[in-house]
Amino acid sequence: MTEVVFARSGWIPKVVRDDGVLRIELGAGADANHDPRTFTFPIDDTHLAVIRDDLARHLLLWSAILPLCDAAGTRGPLDEDAAVALLDPILFAAPADIEALFQRTRWSRGQLIAHGADIDLLDRGQIWAAMGSATETADWARVQEYDASRRRAERGVRLAPLDAAILKYTGQYLHGATIPGRRPEAVDPALLPDVLRVIATAERACVGMRIGRDPRRGGRATDKRAWDRMAATVDAAVRSTHPELVDDAVATVKFLICSEAAGRARGTLFEDEGVAGSTKLIFTDDKDGEEIWLPGSPRPASTEFWEFVGGRSAADNEVFTIENEEQGEGLQLHFYANSLARITTVAGGGSAPEHRVEYGLVDGLDEYRILVRAFVSGGCAALDQHGPWMSDVADFEQARRERDADKR
Repeated sequence: MTEVVFARSGWIPKVVRDDGVLRIELGAGADANHDPRTFTFPIDDTHLAVIRDDLARHLLLWSAILPLCDAAGTRGPLDEDAAVALLDPILFAAPADIEALFQRTRWSRGQLIAHGADIDLLDRGQIWAAMGSATETADWARVQEYDASRRRAERGVRLAPLDAAILKYTGQYLHGATIPGRRPEAVDPALLPDVLRVIATAERACVGMRIGRDPRRGGRATDKRAWDRMAATVDAAVRSTHPELVDDAVATVKFLICSEAAGRARGTLFEDEGVAGSTKLIFTDDKDGEEIWLPGSPRPASTEFWEFVGGRSAADNEVFTIENEEQGEGLQLHFYANSLARITTVAGGGSAPEHRVEYGLVDGLDEYRILVRAFVSGGCAALDQHGPWMSDVADFEQARRERDADKR
């Protein structure tokens, strides 16, 4: 039977009596099923007395035992001999001897930082002195801040107070991969006005700009080129007006402004300025998908077409066509090649009609939108001004290779 003899709050190791034997019990690591592992090792009454009366030594012992738990992995046993060998040097030794021990053995810095140890003293190797501020209650956010600062230091980044305040405002102070937001409550009130001035600079710079959805990449994707344009605009404005900011602070402002613009786009239709068209149009893809748009439909034809694309576009479905049967014309979009083809039905010498196919190159989503609107409103004739158009496949492929080579 196991009984708890002494315990502090949280995850600090406790002392139990198991079949009459005093043992330290602590949770650390996880097994192969991701369930927490529990380790124990024996102590005696003199060890218990120090653990009960001296929080700093108790925490130091925990910090030194944790690497042994890590070494046990998901299924191995704790090295009890190594654990027991740490008891006297930590619980009974003089402070100078403890600091010497921690210079030559592995220990977990995070536990000590969470429990209030002075970080500057820890970094200087003054372990005992650092524990003068230790607390029983843990603050794990303090560890996260320490880890974030250490990662930045490894990259050679030093944050001024305003840099740090901007990162806290966007929620990216601890984790750069966090989706940014606006968190004024996380910022020192004295610095908040300066933070808001930086954000206002970014907002003014991109007034009128937007990041639309990109149906070529699915229903929720946004236009990467539009994102890059807005990010470059914000970058230039913020660096010009606030040259003292480090790259991390500028980057988080760009991420905030662009992600908010992209979020607004996800709640809108693919075409904000759709063109209605005056005749029946048929939308098809490479997977036998089909949709018919009729004059008088609630939404413009170009809007409906891009919604059709956004709902069906995939890595193996990148060719979409708009067909005007009445006029005998079609526009085929090749997203995989940034190109398209306009197709016109012409009278042939025989009984069956013939099709004239002309190819063109496209420079991104915005140009695709322009060409789709032009075709919907005026058919193939309205595309003349958006050439050149090439009827020879070899000439077209050569032009496409040259275009792609120039972009490398």
